[in-house]
Amino acid sequence: MTSPDWRLCVAPMIDVTDRHCRYFHRLLAPRARLYTEMITTGALLHGNVERHLDFDTTEHPVALQLGGSEPDALAQAARMGEQWGYDEINLNCGCPSERVQRGAFGACLMAEPTLVADCMKAMQDAVSVPVTVKHRLGLDYDESYDFVRDFVGKIYDTGCRVFVVHARNAVLKGLSPKDNREIPPLRYDVVTQLKRDFPDCTIVLNGGLADAELSVRAAGEFDGVMLGRAAWHNPRVLSEVSLQLWPSVRLPSDAQVVDAMTAYAADQVARGVPLRMITRPMLGLVNSQSGARRWRRLLSDPHRLSANDPALIYEAWRSLRSGMREPFEADPLAAA
Repeated sequence: MTSPDWRLCVAPMIDVTDRHCRYFHRLLAPRARLYTEMITTGALLHGNVERHLDFDTTEHPVALQLGGSEPDALAQAARMGEQWGYDEINLNCGCPSERVQRGAFGACLMAEPTLVADCMKAMQDAVSVPVTVKHRLGLDYDESYDFVRDFVGKIYDTGCRVFVVHARNAVLKGLSPKDNREIPPLRYDVVTQLKRDFPDCTIVLNGGLADAELSVRAAGEFDGVMLGRAAWHNPRVLSEVSLQLWPSVRLPSDAQVVDAMTAYAADQVARGVPLRMITRPMLGLVNSQSGARRWRRLLSDPHRLSANDPALIYEAWRSLRSGMREPFEADPLAAA
């Protein structure tokens, strides 16, 4: 069994990194660590567990990110995650949205490090997989290094050794989640200082990693990088980083990805999943290629998607490749 590896991670993104998106990202980055979108303890303890936790075995290594602030509830949810086969449980201490704040979790938890430590300890006692935390550098406009150092130190004392650090503050009032990803300044130097002060920890850098070159360089300076919106808008950036980090690992061509996703879509549609859920993460696959706009238009056309016919993916691919000599791989639907 290989040891845990955080060199390349795909960030938990609400309404983005569902199981279909993760299946797609796994094709592009065979060794990346994938994260679920944040799932609240209430959703697991009182909702449809299978809908929230089911995933494809090809997604490993895959981490479950939890949102919550009650140690007992988090322990129960973490235990459920381990039972479903997740490789890691991650606590969200970085989301700045007002909806999350009303639930008293996310970034606002950084103001209560003792409570976070209690939550981490409860989850550690409940599971045998790594329990990690994702957090910001500070709250609002306080850029004191002491604040984040003391927060990390408190969690470190519980035995946690993996910290995913979004290198910005979280402004809890007056900025939207989108603004919070762009307006508070990036402070990579502060993350560097955390790495110096906690040398035996795995420090994963998140925030502002918009391209492969910057991501690969950061992966060499820290213990890993976590890509968020870059992976959503330009999914092939995951392959570009993977190629640098694991040069011996074979990556699929776009045609092979289309084959795999069409077969996956056929299986999922037969289970009642709308095709639009499968094609949504694929829209940026061929960005910068000729015909990319036509590809996106076909795969996001509401009328065409309403038919729930996975062959639409091949139609979009044929449209993209029309007039080119590149061989077209066999249609798995035709043989079914």
